[in-house]
Amino acid sequence: MKFGIFYEHQLPRPWDGDSEHRLLHESLDQIELADRLGYHYAWEVEHHFLEEYSHSSAPEVFLGAASQRTKNIRLGHGIIQLTTNHPARVAERVSTLDLLSHGRVELGIGEASSTTELHPFGRRFRDKREVWEEAVQAVIPMFGEGRTEHHGKYFDLPPRNVIPKPMQKPHPPLWVACSQRDTIEYCGRRGMGALSFQFISADEAHAWVSSYYNAFTKRQEKLADYAVNPNVAVVGGFMCCPTDEEAQVKADGWTFFAFALRYYATHVPGAPGTAENLWEEYQLFRRTPQFENMHAGGLIGSPETIRVKLQKFEASHVDQVVFINQAGRNSHEDICSSLELFAGEVMPEFVARDDEHQQWKAAVLAGDIALDEVDTSPKALARPMRAPIETNA
Repeated sequence: MKFGIFYEHQLPRPWDGDSEHRLLHESLDQIELADRLGYHYAWEVEHHFLEEYSHSSAPEVFLGAASQRTKNIRLGHGIIQLTTNHPARVAERVSTLDLLSHGRVELGIGEASSTTELHPFGRRFRDKREVWEEAVQAVIPMFGEGRTEHHGKYFDLPPRNVIPKPMQKPHPPLWVACSQRDTIEYCGRRGMGALSFQFISADEAHAWVSSYYNAFTKRQEKLADYAVNPNVAVVGGFMCCPTDEEAQVKADGWTFFAFALRYYATHVPGAPGTAENLWEEYQLFRRTPQFENMHAGGLIGSPETIRVKLQKFEASHVDQVVFINQAGRNSHEDICSSLELFAGEVMPEFVARDDEHQQWKAAVLAGDIALDEVDTSPKALARPMRAPIETNA
């Protein structure tokens, strides 16, 4: 397997005049450290208006800065919202970043998940998949040589040469955000990499990885003429410490991440009934039975505890595991020490076995290994349950 780190740029209140400045520069320090330690990917989200949960509205700027402080780590958009950006601007920014980074960009693309982000940009929630698919069809030709044009329902571009062009040809590898499990199969069918939240069991991981690769090899229907990217990555909470007990204490930010994600799914900032201080609302939530029953999950624990969990992912043929370390009020010092401990005591053995995984994947793609057609319908395979947040103590 390969390993990455993931950034929402979470910033719980209270804030001071230096909070966002400090957050961004500490994150750059962490990515520079991860590059030196041999991590493979650094992923950055795009979100708008989600106070405290994500102060990452201009990922191309942040990743541009990271490109100048790193040498090897790949820089991933995880993801760019194709619903709230014009395709030409996406192609321009991605290509510029690819040139600045000497060809290290991974292009994750998504729809945006809520009306909070879509409505201010004039997009309707019910249209987002249709907008996304048209945007893919519009943006891919822009990475090629010469002029291109697009005349669709949501975007219109007269013949123009969108410049610059990316260093990677024909374009950086494509990924799709999979906030819902069923999108994993959709990614395989579209020939793109799947960025999914962590599976809750080894059986679930096996089922969805099989579903992805069967869709990729047997039912592929590309939206445009792009290079395929057969990959499954899982994103989850992370904190590696000498003991499980220390890791659980220092990983409190992961629970805030899960809380804030679910809170903004049903609450619009500034609307009646929405908390003005999400961190204070989280403290109320911590005193509820719902908090006690929340599946915190994640790769949180001692090196040995994390090693055992990762072995299950490895057996399921997951390509990449991505760590959410910068979450809640996790401290910069704890984030860095966690990255160092994992890189020193756990990561090397899994990286060393990646060649075996690549051989397995090549055999699957060539049709030499047949995967079971697993029933992933909701009746056969339960989806993670994310009940609406309640904060009444």
